[in-house]
Amino acid sequence: MPGPAVLDTLRAQLEDERASLRRQLTELGAGDTALSFDENFADSGQVAAEQGETRLLVASLTDQLRDVEKALSKIASGSYGKCETCGKEIAEPRLEAMPAAKYCIDHA
Repeated sequence: MPGPAVLDTLRAQLEDERASLRRQLTELGAGDTALSFDENFADSGQVAAEQGETRLLVASLTDQLRDVEKALSKIASGSYGKCETCGKEIAEPRLEAMPAAKYCIDHA
């Protein structure tokens, strides 16, 4: 596991990322029963495409948020920085580049 100073920096980055992801999801209306689109728009194909793109983006952001929250949970439990496949330590430069990394470079 990274040293205390590095861990504090990574925790802060993860918390910032979590806040950003939550904000983006809120802006996209994630969690609403129906995302809002201009149903009166002349091109219904365009509306359908826009809805599909938004749903994909929401799904991607939700997955990223889940990974960030899992990393923060691991920091709290003391298990942060270990590969979920082999259990070896994830290299510090990899964690600095991708604080929510779940796997070492060999299993990425």
